[in-house]
Amino acid sequence: MKKRLRNLAILMSIIGPGIITANVDNDAGGITTYSIAGAHYGYSLLWSLIPITVALIVVQEMSARMGAVTGKGLAELIRENYGVKATFWLMLFLSITNIGNTAAEFAGWAASNEIFGVNKYISVPLGALIVWLFIVKGSYRFVELTFMIFCVVYLVYIPAAFLAKPDWAAVAMATIRPTFKFDTGYIVTLIGVVGTTIAPWMQFYLQSSVVEKGVKKENYWASRIDVIVGCLMTDIIALFIIVACGATLFTAGIHIESANDAAVSLEPIAGKYASILFAVGLANASLFAACILPLATAYYICEGMGFEAGINKTFRDAPIFMSLYTIFIVVGALIVLFPGIPLIAVMWISQVINGIMLPFVLFFMLMLINKKEIMGDYVNRGTFNTIAWATVVIMCVLTVMSVVSMFI
Repeated sequence: MKKRLRNLAILMSIIGPGIITANVDNDAGGITTYSIAGAHYGYSLLWSLIPITVALIVVQEMSARMGAVTGKGLAELIRENYGVKATFWLMLFLSITNIGNTAAEFAGWAASNEIFGVNKYISVPLGALIVWLFIVKGSYRFVELTFMIFCVVYLVYIPAAFLAKPDWAAVAMATIRPTFKFDTGYIVTLIGVVGTTIAPWMQFYLQSSVVEKGVKKENYWASRIDVIVGCLMTDIIALFIIVACGATLFTAGIHIESANDAAVSLEPIAGKYASILFAVGLANASLFAACILPLATAYYICEGMGFEAGINKTFRDAPIFMSLYTIFIVVGALIVLFPGIPLIAVMWISQVINGIMLPFVLFFMLMLINKKEIMGDYVNRGTFNTIAWATVVIMCVLTVMSVVSMFI
């Protein structure tokens, strides 16, 4: 009994980074992708969430394990093992990507607030200020607790799906029975659903969070549970988003271009409350990701270049880290506010670079985690290593297909 209570205490003290990182994956872009999948193709893409969840668990588990075993962030390990030059270029391209991604989150925040009648010139500066104060003035424990609350808000998509009154038998069948359509739109959407699951920044942020939280390798089992719960939660939410749109918009033959369109279109079909819940979920996801993306970027640049980093640090302790975080928030918000800026082009370019960079990040991860001198007895072994490499190869192929499809 004492051992169980002790293990429960350890689990409760460690849980957080895995759940937070996975849930941020359902950002404005992710919700848009799932909304379009449901609105345009009904339940026919639900089956893909099962292999997607497995892939997400595999990659996230490796990030958390490296953090717990080495006590170092991914960027720091890349610098130590592959040199400053390779690290610099990797950080540069990832930073450019995250500027576009951060702008996309503020665009999602602006769109969700406009549903409630709030102009973007009010909502975006206010959101940026809240995000900045939250990280700069908060402690790691306070920030993590608030992030966990953000994760709970994602649950609003569950009642939104029930309000849409779907055929649950059809949902269950579509989830367990793979289907495929040799249709360009379907294939591109499938690639989008897969591609929105694993982003380069996620691996850096998760590993840095595990390190900053002080997780040791003897307690790594708790981080593994944290990762698995987070991955399952994020893809269950994705399922309910697809179901909500599939049961309403697809049935009505309504095509959409964004999550904002989905929220607005739901009202006349599923009712005001379904629309409000969907919009609240979008606002939560956008502001949540607007906190995390600049934070992840500041983490990996500082780790890669050898600067002090951490939420518990002050401007005096970590001036580069806090300055970078500030710059990314300001630039991301200004892009959305600047008149005439083609937001779709900004998001499109960031996704192209994201797709190009993902294979490189995954390759570095697999090389590092299989180094005995770094991981000791915690290197990938046997079947798990085979699954991990297979996951990387599949993700690389799908990423290349996704990038190529954007030019066709």
